[in-house]
Amino acid sequence: MRQKKALGAQQIEQIDNQLFRLIGAVADQMGLPVYVVGGFVRDLLLGKTVKDIDFVVVGDGPKFAKAVARALGCKQLTVYRHFGTAMLQHQDQVLEFVGARKESYHQESRRPQVESADLATDLARRDFTINALAIELNSDHFGQLIDPFDGYRDLKHKILRTPVPPETTFFDDPLRVMRAIRFACQLHFQIEPLTRQALAKEKHRLSIISQERITDELVKILQSKQPSIGLFLMDETGVLDVVLPEIAQLRGFERIGKYQHKDVFRHTCKVVDNVARISDSLPLRFAALYHDVAKPTTKEFNPEAGWTFHGHEEIGARMLDRIGKRLRISKSIITYTKKMIRLHLRPIHLAEEGVTDSAIRRLVVQAGEDLDDLLILCRADITSENPRRVAQHLANFDYLVERIEEIAEKDRLRAFQSPVRGDEIMQLCKLSAGPQVGRLKRAIEEAILNGVIANDHDAALAYLLRVKDEILESTD
Repeated sequence: MRQKKALGAQQIEQIDNQLFRLIGAVADQMGLPVYVVGGFVRDLLLGKTVKDIDFVVVGDGPKFAKAVARALGCKQLTVYRHFGTAMLQHQDQVLEFVGARKESYHQESRRPQVESADLATDLARRDFTINALAIELNSDHFGQLIDPFDGYRDLKHKILRTPVPPETTFFDDPLRVMRAIRFACQLHFQIEPLTRQALAKEKHRLSIISQERITDELVKILQSKQPSIGLFLMDETGVLDVVLPEIAQLRGFERIGKYQHKDVFRHTCKVVDNVARISDSLPLRFAALYHDVAKPTTKEFNPEAGWTFHGHEEIGARMLDRIGKRLRISKSIITYTKKMIRLHLRPIHLAEEGVTDSAIRRLVVQAGEDLDDLLILCRADITSENPRRVAQHLANFDYLVERIEEIAEKDRLRAFQSPVRGDEIMQLCKLSAGPQVGRLKRAIEEAILNGVIANDHDAALAYLLRVKDEILESTD
Protein backbone atom coordinates (compact mmCIF):
# COMPACT_ATOMS: atom_id res chain seq x y z
CA MET A 1 0.00 0.00 0.00
CA ARG A 2 1.45 3.38 -0.98
CA GLN A 3 1.62 6.72 0.80
CA LYS A 4 2.43 5.88 4.40
CA LYS A 5 3.09 9.00 6.40
CA ALA A 6 4.02 9.89 9.96
CA LEU A 7 1.61 11.94 12.02
CA GLY A 8 2.70 15.19 13.62
CA ALA A 9 3.67 15.29 17.29
CA GLN A 10 0.40 16.92 18.32
CA GLN A 11 -1.67 14.34 16.42
CA ILE A 12 0.35 11.47 17.88
CA GLU A 13 -0.30 12.91 21.34
CA GLN A 14 -4.05 12.78 20.71
CA ILE A 15 -4.08 9.09 19.77
CA ASP A 16 -1.30 7.89 22.05
CA ASN A 17 -3.65 7.08 24.89
CA GLN A 18 -4.80 4.11 26.90
CA LEU A 19 -7.76 3.27 24.65
CA PHE A 20 -5.88 3.14 21.34
CA ARG A 21 -2.89 1.37 22.90
CA LEU A 22 -5.19 -1.26 24.40
CA ILE A 23 -6.96 -1.86 21.08
CA GLY A 24 -3.57 -2.16 19.37
CA ALA A 25 -2.42 -4.64 22.01
CA VAL A 26 -5.53 -6.80 21.53
CA ALA A 27 -4.86 -6.79 17.78
CA ASP A 28 -1.25 -7.81 18.34
CA GLN A 29 -2.33 -10.72 20.55
CA MET A 30 -4.83 -11.91 17.90
CA GLY A 31 -2.37 -11.40 15.04
CA LEU A 32 -4.69 -8.97 13.25
CA PRO A 33 -3.99 -5.56 11.68
CA VAL A 34 -6.29 -2.86 13.08
CA TYR A 35 -6.76 0.74 12.05
CA VAL A 36 -8.76 3.77 13.12
CA VAL A 37 -10.43 5.16 9.99
CA GLY A 38 -12.86 7.65 8.50
CA GLY A 39 -14.23 10.73 10.19
CA PHE A 40 -12.05 10.45 13.28
CA VAL A 41 -8.88 10.58 11.19
CA ARG A 42 -10.23 13.39 9.00
CA ASP A 43 -11.18 15.53 11.98
CA LEU A 44 -7.91 14.74 13.76
CA LEU A 45 -6.01 16.13 10.78
CA LEU A 46 -8.33 19.15 10.67
CA GLY A 47 -7.69 19.84 14.35
CA LYS A 48 -11.23 18.90 15.41
CA THR A 49 -12.43 16.39 18.00
CA VAL A 50 -15.03 13.67 17.56
CA LYS A 51 -16.49 11.20 20.04
CA ASP A 52 -17.53 8.37 17.72
CA ILE A 53 -14.63 6.30 16.38
CA ASP A 54 -14.61 3.73 13.56
CA PHE A 55 -12.11 0.88 13.45
CA VAL A 56 -11.30 -1.49 10.60
CA VAL A 57 -9.76 -4.86 11.39
CA VAL A 58 -8.43 -7.13 8.65
CA GLY A 59 -10.36 -10.10 9.94
CA ASP A 60 -13.59 -10.78 11.85
CA GLY A 61 -14.86 -7.40 13.10
CA PRO A 62 -17.44 -8.62 15.66
CA LYS A 63 -15.05 -11.23 17.07
CA PHE A 64 -12.37 -8.58 17.52
CA ALA A 65 -14.89 -6.20 19.11
CA LYS A 66 -15.80 -8.87 21.69
CA ALA A 67 -12.13 -9.23 22.60
CA VAL A 68 -11.81 -5.45 23.00
CA ALA A 69 -14.96 -5.37 25.15
CA ARG A 70 -13.50 -8.02 27.45
CA ALA A 71 -10.22 -6.11 27.72
CA LEU A 72 -12.11 -2.92 28.59
CA GLY A 73 -14.44 -4.71 31.01
CA CYS A 74 -17.36 -3.34 28.99
CA LYS A 75 -20.66 -5.20 28.62
CA GLN A 76 -22.44 -2.74 26.30
CA LEU A 77 -21.65 -4.47 23.01
CA THR A 78 -24.09 -4.71 20.10
CA VAL A 79 -23.29 -7.08 17.23
CA TYR A 80 -24.79 -6.76 13.74
CA ARG A 81 -23.70 -10.10 12.36
CA HIS A 82 -25.51 -9.61 9.03
CA PHE A 83 -23.43 -6.48 8.34
CA GLY A 84 -20.25 -7.80 9.96
CA THR A 85 -20.09 -4.89 12.41
CA ALA A 86 -20.18 -4.40 16.16
CA MET A 87 -20.76 -1.31 18.27
CA LEU A 88 -19.32 -0.75 21.72
CA GLN A 89 -20.29 1.98 24.18
CA HIS A 90 -17.21 2.97 26.18
CA GLN A 91 -17.63 5.81 28.65
CA ASP A 92 -18.94 8.70 26.54
CA GLN A 93 -17.67 7.28 23.23
CA VAL A 94 -19.20 4.97 20.62
CA LEU A 95 -16.66 2.59 19.11
CA GLU A 96 -17.64 0.75 15.93
CA PHE A 97 -15.66 -2.22 14.59
CA VAL A 98 -15.95 -3.70 11.12
CA GLY A 99 -13.95 -6.21 9.14
CA ALA A 100 -12.21 -4.88 6.02
CA ARG A 101 -14.53 -5.64 3.14
CA LYS A 102 -15.39 -5.28 -0.51
CA GLU A 103 -18.91 -4.33 -1.63
CA SER A 104 -20.74 -4.78 -4.95
CA TYR A 105 -24.16 -3.42 -5.91
CA HIS A 106 -27.06 -4.14 -8.25
CA GLN A 107 -28.71 -1.49 -10.41
CA GLU A 108 -31.75 -0.68 -8.25
CA SER A 109 -30.60 -1.74 -4.81
CA ARG A 110 -28.60 -0.13 -2.04
CA ARG A 111 -28.07 -3.50 -0.33
CA PRO A 112 -24.53 -4.60 -1.20
CA GLN A 113 -23.03 -8.04 -1.56
CA VAL A 114 -20.18 -8.11 0.94
CA GLU A 115 -16.99 -10.15 1.04
CA SER A 116 -13.78 -9.91 3.07
CA ALA A 117 -10.91 -7.84 1.70
CA ASP A 118 -7.70 -6.07 2.60
CA LEU A 119 -7.39 -2.51 3.91
CA ALA A 120 -6.64 -0.97 0.48
CA THR A 121 -9.84 -2.42 -0.97
CA ASP A 122 -11.83 -1.29 2.07
CA LEU A 123 -10.56 2.29 1.81
CA ALA A 124 -11.29 2.36 -1.94
CA ARG A 125 -15.00 1.75 -1.29
CA ARG A 126 -15.30 4.88 0.87
CA ASP A 127 -17.05 8.02 -0.30
CA PHE A 128 -14.28 10.64 -0.48
CA THR A 129 -10.51 10.66 -0.25
CA ILE A 130 -10.65 12.71 2.95
CA ASN A 131 -12.54 9.80 4.53
CA ALA A 132 -10.27 7.12 3.02
CA LEU A 133 -7.52 7.70 5.58
CA ALA A 134 -6.41 5.22 8.23
CA ILE A 135 -4.06 5.23 11.23
CA GLU A 136 -2.40 1.97 12.23
CA LEU A 137 -2.72 0.94 15.89
CA ASN A 138 -0.53 -2.19 15.96
CA SER A 139 2.60 -1.65 18.05
CA ASP A 140 5.08 -2.11 15.14
CA HIS A 141 3.74 0.91 13.26
CA PHE A 142 1.56 2.67 15.85
CA GLY A 143 0.43 6.09 14.63
CA GLN A 144 1.40 5.61 10.98
CA LEU A 145 -0.99 7.40 8.59
CA ILE A 146 -2.05 5.35 5.58
CA ASP A 147 -3.22 7.51 2.69
CA PRO A 148 -3.54 5.58 -0.61
CA PHE A 149 -5.63 8.25 -2.40
CA ASP A 150 -3.92 11.50 -1.37
CA GLY A 151 -6.70 12.39 1.03
CA TYR A 152 -4.30 14.38 3.20
CA ARG A 153 -3.43 16.56 0.21
CA ASP A 154 -7.13 17.08 -0.51
CA LEU A 155 -7.68 18.08 3.12
CA LYS A 156 -4.97 20.72 2.86
CA HIS A 157 -6.38 22.05 -0.41
CA LYS A 158 -10.01 21.81 0.79
CA ILE A 159 -11.15 19.56 -2.05
CA LEU A 160 -13.79 16.83 -2.12
CA ARG A 161 -12.82 14.03 -4.49
CA THR A 162 -13.73 10.35 -4.73
CA PRO A 163 -11.10 7.61 -4.29
CA VAL A 164 -12.34 5.73 -7.38
CA PRO A 165 -14.13 7.05 -10.51
CA PRO A 166 -16.94 9.24 -9.16
CA GLU A 167 -19.64 7.56 -11.26
CA THR A 168 -18.86 4.34 -9.39
CA THR A 169 -18.86 6.05 -6.00
CA PHE A 170 -22.28 7.67 -6.51
CA PHE A 171 -23.77 4.63 -8.22
CA ASP A 172 -22.75 2.37 -5.33
CA ASP A 173 -24.37 4.66 -2.75
CA PRO A 174 -26.52 7.52 -4.11
CA LEU A 175 -26.75 9.05 -0.63
CA ARG A 176 -23.18 10.21 -1.29
CA VAL A 177 -24.74 12.85 -3.54
CA MET A 178 -26.17 14.48 -0.41
CA ARG A 179 -23.05 13.71 1.65
CA ALA A 180 -20.84 15.53 -0.86
CA ILE A 181 -22.99 18.63 -0.60
CA ARG A 182 -23.15 18.33 3.18
CA PHE A 183 -19.35 18.02 3.56
CA ALA A 184 -18.79 20.94 1.17
CA CYS A 185 -21.20 23.00 3.27
CA GLN A 186 -19.86 21.98 6.69
CA LEU A 187 -16.16 22.17 5.81
CA HIS A 188 -16.29 24.95 3.18
CA PHE A 189 -14.61 22.60 0.67
CA GLN A 190 -14.86 22.72 -3.13
CA ILE A 191 -16.19 19.68 -4.97
CA GLU A 192 -13.66 18.59 -7.62
CA PRO A 193 -15.14 19.18 -11.15
CA LEU A 194 -15.39 15.54 -12.30
CA THR A 195 -16.88 14.58 -8.94
CA ARG A 196 -19.40 17.40 -9.25
CA GLN A 197 -20.39 16.32 -12.76
CA ALA A 198 -20.94 12.74 -11.66
CA LEU A 199 -22.92 13.93 -8.64
CA ALA A 200 -25.32 15.83 -10.89
CA LYS A 201 -25.57 12.90 -13.30
CA GLU A 202 -26.43 10.34 -10.61
CA LYS A 203 -28.80 12.52 -8.52
CA HIS A 204 -31.84 10.63 -9.87
CA ARG A 205 -30.67 7.52 -7.99
CA LEU A 206 -31.58 9.22 -4.73
CA SER A 207 -35.01 7.70 -5.41
CA ILE A 208 -33.77 4.34 -4.08
CA ILE A 209 -32.59 5.89 -0.79
CA SER A 210 -34.94 6.08 2.19
CA GLN A 211 -36.33 9.55 2.86
CA GLU A 212 -35.13 9.36 6.46
CA ARG A 213 -31.48 9.11 5.34
CA ILE A 214 -31.88 11.95 2.83
CA THR A 215 -33.54 14.17 5.42
CA ASP A 216 -30.77 13.38 7.89
CA GLU A 217 -28.25 14.86 5.44
CA LEU A 218 -30.53 17.84 4.78
CA VAL A 219 -30.74 18.48 8.52
CA LYS A 220 -26.93 18.49 8.77
CA ILE A 221 -26.80 21.07 5.98
CA LEU A 222 -29.32 23.26 7.79
CA GLN A 223 -27.36 22.89 11.03
CA SER A 224 -24.12 24.11 9.45
CA LYS A 225 -22.77 27.62 10.04
CA GLN A 226 -23.74 28.79 6.54
CA PRO A 227 -26.55 26.59 5.16
CA SER A 228 -26.80 28.60 1.93
CA ILE A 229 -23.59 26.96 0.69
CA GLY A 230 -25.38 23.62 0.63
CA LEU A 231 -28.64 25.05 -0.72
CA PHE A 232 -26.86 26.78 -3.62
CA LEU A 233 -24.90 23.59 -4.40
CA MET A 234 -28.17 21.64 -4.43
CA ASP A 235 -29.56 24.21 -6.84
CA GLU A 236 -26.52 24.27 -9.15
CA THR A 237 -26.38 20.47 -9.42
CA GLY A 238 -30.12 19.90 -9.83
CA VAL A 239 -30.40 18.09 -6.49
CA LEU A 240 -32.76 20.81 -5.20
CA ASP A 241 -35.44 19.73 -7.70
CA VAL A 242 -35.20 16.16 -6.45
CA VAL A 243 -35.02 16.72 -2.69
CA LEU A 244 -36.78 20.07 -2.14
CA PRO A 245 -39.03 20.67 -5.18
CA GLU A 246 -41.12 23.36 -3.45
CA ILE A 247 -37.96 25.33 -2.64
CA ALA A 248 -36.73 24.87 -6.22
CA GLN A 249 -39.92 26.59 -7.43
CA LEU A 250 -38.87 29.76 -5.59
CA ARG A 251 -36.09 30.39 -8.13
CA GLY A 252 -36.11 33.29 -10.55
CA PHE A 253 -37.81 36.65 -10.80
CA GLU A 254 -40.11 38.46 -13.23
CA ARG A 255 -40.28 42.03 -14.47
CA ILE A 256 -43.30 43.78 -15.96
CA GLY A 257 -42.69 47.41 -16.76
CA LYS A 258 -41.06 49.06 -13.78
CA TYR A 259 -42.12 46.29 -11.39
CA GLN A 260 -39.81 43.41 -10.52
CA HIS A 261 -40.02 40.94 -7.64
CA LYS A 262 -36.88 39.51 -6.08
CA ASP A 263 -35.60 35.98 -6.54
CA VAL A 264 -37.37 34.29 -3.65
CA PHE A 265 -34.91 31.38 -3.57
CA ARG A 266 -31.91 33.66 -3.09
CA HIS A 267 -33.88 35.65 -0.52
CA THR A 268 -34.73 32.43 1.34
CA CYS A 269 -31.06 31.42 1.42
CA LYS A 270 -30.20 34.79 2.96
CA VAL A 271 -32.92 34.42 5.58
CA VAL A 272 -31.69 30.93 6.54
CA ASP A 273 -28.13 32.25 6.88
CA ASN A 274 -29.33 35.24 8.92
CA VAL A 275 -31.13 32.91 11.32
CA ALA A 276 -28.10 30.56 11.49
CA ARG A 277 -25.88 33.43 12.62
CA ILE A 278 -28.13 34.01 15.63
CA SER A 279 -29.71 30.68 16.57
CA ASP A 280 -28.76 26.99 16.55
CA SER A 281 -32.43 25.98 16.60
CA LEU A 282 -33.17 23.43 13.85
CA PRO A 283 -36.95 24.10 13.89
CA LEU A 284 -36.30 27.82 13.45
CA ARG A 285 -33.93 27.19 10.53
CA PHE A 286 -36.52 24.89 9.00
CA ALA A 287 -39.13 27.64 9.37
CA ALA A 288 -36.75 30.10 7.69
CA LEU A 289 -36.35 27.68 4.76
CA TYR A 290 -40.12 27.39 4.24
CA HIS A 291 -41.44 30.79 5.33
CA ASP A 292 -42.13 31.92 1.73
CA VAL A 293 -42.89 28.50 0.25
CA ALA A 294 -46.33 29.57 -1.08
CA LYS A 295 -45.15 32.67 -2.94
CA PRO A 296 -45.11 30.93 -6.36
CA THR A 297 -48.69 29.76 -5.72
CA THR A 298 -49.99 33.18 -4.67
CA LYS A 299 -48.03 35.41 -7.06
CA GLU A 300 -50.17 37.93 -8.98
CA PHE A 301 -49.49 41.14 -10.87
CA ASN A 302 -51.43 44.31 -10.17
CA PRO A 303 -50.77 47.07 -12.75
CA GLU A 304 -51.06 49.70 -10.03
CA ALA A 305 -49.30 47.97 -7.14
CA GLY A 306 -46.93 45.55 -8.87
CA TRP A 307 -46.34 41.98 -7.71
CA THR A 308 -48.37 40.68 -4.79
CA PHE A 309 -48.34 37.43 -2.79
CA HIS A 310 -51.54 37.82 -0.80
CA GLY A 311 -52.24 35.01 1.65
CA HIS A 312 -48.92 33.24 1.09
CA GLU A 313 -48.43 32.91 4.86
CA GLU A 314 -51.69 30.97 5.37
CA ILE A 315 -51.36 28.85 2.24
CA GLY A 316 -47.72 28.15 3.07
CA ALA A 317 -48.67 26.93 6.53
CA ARG A 318 -51.23 24.56 5.01
CA MET A 319 -48.60 23.15 2.63
CA LEU A 320 -46.38 22.10 5.53
CA ASP A 321 -48.43 19.04 6.47
CA ARG A 322 -47.80 17.46 3.07
CA ILE A 323 -44.18 18.60 2.86
CA GLY A 324 -43.36 17.51 6.41
CA LYS A 325 -44.93 14.10 5.87
CA ARG A 326 -42.88 13.57 2.70
CA LEU A 327 -39.64 14.63 4.39
CA ARG A 328 -40.41 12.53 7.49
CA ILE A 329 -40.12 15.61 9.71
CA SER A 330 -41.39 15.27 13.27
CA LYS A 331 -44.91 16.48 14.04
CA SER A 332 -43.55 18.97 16.56
CA ILE A 333 -41.36 20.65 13.93
CA ILE A 334 -44.26 20.69 11.45
CA THR A 335 -46.57 22.33 14.01
CA TYR A 336 -43.92 24.86 14.99
CA THR A 337 -43.09 25.71 11.36
CA LYS A 338 -46.75 26.20 10.46
CA LYS A 339 -47.07 28.64 13.34
CA MET A 340 -43.98 30.57 12.29
CA ILE A 341 -45.14 30.79 8.66
CA ARG A 342 -48.58 32.03 9.68
CA LEU A 343 -47.14 34.74 11.91
CA HIS A 344 -43.96 35.77 10.08
CA LEU A 345 -45.54 38.87 8.46
CA ARG A 346 -47.35 40.11 11.54
CA PRO A 347 -44.44 41.92 13.28
CA ILE A 348 -43.33 43.53 10.02
CA HIS A 349 -46.84 44.82 9.33
CA LEU A 350 -47.11 46.16 12.86
CA ALA A 351 -43.78 47.96 12.50
CA GLU A 352 -44.87 49.59 9.25
CA GLU A 353 -48.54 50.31 9.93
CA GLY A 354 -48.44 51.52 13.53
CA VAL A 355 -48.05 49.85 16.89
CA THR A 356 -51.10 49.73 19.14
CA ASP A 357 -51.11 48.07 22.54
CA SER A 358 -53.97 45.77 21.61
CA ALA A 359 -52.22 44.62 18.40
CA ILE A 360 -49.06 43.88 20.35
CA ARG A 361 -51.02 41.95 22.96
CA ARG A 362 -52.60 39.78 20.27
CA LEU A 363 -49.23 39.05 18.69
CA VAL A 364 -47.68 38.14 22.05
CA VAL A 365 -50.56 35.80 22.86
CA GLN A 366 -50.52 34.13 19.44
CA ALA A 367 -46.75 33.63 19.42
CA GLY A 368 -46.69 32.46 23.04
CA GLU A 369 -43.43 30.80 24.05
CA ASP A 370 -42.15 31.12 20.46
CA LEU A 371 -42.24 34.93 20.44
CA ASP A 372 -38.44 35.29 20.59
CA ASP A 373 -38.01 32.86 17.68
CA LEU A 374 -40.63 34.75 15.66
CA LEU A 375 -38.79 38.02 16.19
CA ILE A 376 -35.50 36.40 15.10
CA LEU A 377 -37.18 35.11 11.93
CA CYS A 378 -38.78 38.47 11.15
CA ARG A 379 -35.54 40.37 11.59
CA ALA A 380 -33.75 37.80 9.39
CA ASP A 381 -36.45 38.34 6.75
CA ILE A 382 -35.30 41.92 6.13
CA THR A 383 -32.99 41.36 3.13
CA SER A 384 -33.56 44.27 0.73
CA GLU A 385 -30.66 45.20 -1.57
CA ASN A 386 -31.32 48.86 -0.73
CA PRO A 387 -29.24 49.76 2.39
CA ARG A 388 -31.44 52.77 3.18
CA ARG A 389 -34.58 50.67 3.08
CA VAL A 390 -32.98 48.00 5.28
CA ALA A 391 -31.94 50.64 7.82
CA GLN A 392 -35.48 52.03 7.94
CA HIS A 393 -37.07 48.60 8.31
CA LEU A 394 -34.63 47.67 11.07
CA ALA A 395 -35.29 50.93 12.92
CA ASN A 396 -39.05 50.33 12.76
CA PHE A 397 -38.55 46.75 13.87
CA ASP A 398 -36.32 47.74 16.78
CA TYR A 399 -39.01 50.12 18.00
CA LEU A 400 -41.61 47.35 17.72
CA VAL A 401 -39.42 44.98 19.77
CA GLU A 402 -39.07 47.63 22.49
CA ARG A 403 -42.84 48.06 22.61
CA ILE A 404 -43.40 44.28 22.69
CA GLU A 405 -41.03 43.94 25.63
CA GLU A 406 -42.77 46.77 27.48
CA ILE A 407 -46.26 45.37 26.96
CA ALA A 408 -45.25 41.75 27.58
CA GLU A 409 -43.52 42.63 30.83
CA LYS A 410 -46.37 44.84 31.99
CA ASP A 411 -49.15 42.43 31.14
CA ARG A 412 -47.35 39.09 31.70
CA LEU A 413 -48.98 37.76 28.54
CA ARG A 414 -46.56 35.11 27.28
CA ALA A 415 -48.51 32.31 28.99
CA PHE A 416 -51.77 34.20 28.67
CA GLN A 417 -55.20 32.87 29.54
CA SER A 418 -58.18 34.25 31.38
CA PRO A 419 -57.27 34.85 35.07
CA VAL A 420 -60.78 33.62 35.94
CA ARG A 421 -60.77 29.92 35.09
CA GLY A 422 -63.58 27.80 33.72
CA ASP A 423 -64.53 26.10 37.00
CA GLU A 424 -64.85 29.47 38.75
CA ILE A 425 -67.03 30.82 35.93
CA MET A 426 -69.31 27.78 36.18
CA GLN A 427 -69.68 28.25 39.94
CA LEU A 428 -70.35 32.01 39.81
CA CYS A 429 -72.74 31.83 36.88
CA LYS A 430 -74.35 28.52 37.82
CA LEU A 431 -73.42 26.94 34.49
CA SER A 432 -72.46 23.46 33.37
CA ALA A 433 -69.45 22.86 31.15
CA GLY A 434 -70.25 23.99 27.63
CA PRO A 435 -69.97 26.75 25.03
CA GLN A 436 -71.35 29.47 27.29
CA VAL A 437 -68.36 29.08 29.63
CA GLY A 438 -66.04 29.45 26.65
CA ARG A 439 -67.80 32.64 25.53
CA LEU A 440 -67.40 34.20 28.95
CA LYS A 441 -63.68 33.29 29.06
CA ARG A 442 -63.14 34.76 25.59
CA ALA A 443 -64.92 37.95 26.62
CA ILE A 444 -62.49 38.36 29.53
CA GLU A 445 -59.48 37.62 27.29
CA GLU A 446 -60.66 40.12 24.66
CA ALA A 447 -61.09 42.79 27.33
CA ILE A 448 -57.51 42.23 28.51
CA LEU A 449 -56.10 42.19 24.97
CA ASN A 450 -57.89 45.44 24.13
CA GLY A 451 -56.65 47.10 27.29
CA VAL A 452 -60.13 47.48 28.83
CA ILE A 453 -59.07 45.75 32.04
CA ALA A 454 -55.78 44.75 33.66
CA ASN A 455 -54.48 41.21 33.38
CA ASP A 456 -55.17 40.14 36.96
CA HIS A 457 -57.80 38.09 38.74
CA ASP A 458 -59.66 40.87 40.58
CA ALA A 459 -60.10 43.02 37.48
CA ALA A 460 -61.17 40.01 35.40
CA LEU A 461 -63.65 38.88 38.07
CA ALA A 462 -65.20 42.35 38.35
CA TYR A 463 -65.53 42.50 34.57
CA LEU A 464 -67.16 39.06 34.46
CA LEU A 465 -69.77 40.04 37.03
CA ARG A 466 -70.50 43.21 35.06
CA VAL A 467 -70.99 41.62 31.64
CA LYS A 468 -72.07 38.04 32.28
CA ASP A 469 -75.80 38.63 32.13
CA GLU A 470 -75.59 40.55 28.88
CA ILE A 471 -73.41 37.89 27.25
CA LEU A 472 -75.55 34.98 28.47
CA GLU A 473 -78.77 36.65 27.34
CA SER A 474 -77.32 37.30 23.88
CA THR A 475 -76.55 33.60 23.46
CA ASP A 476 -79.88 32.20 24.61
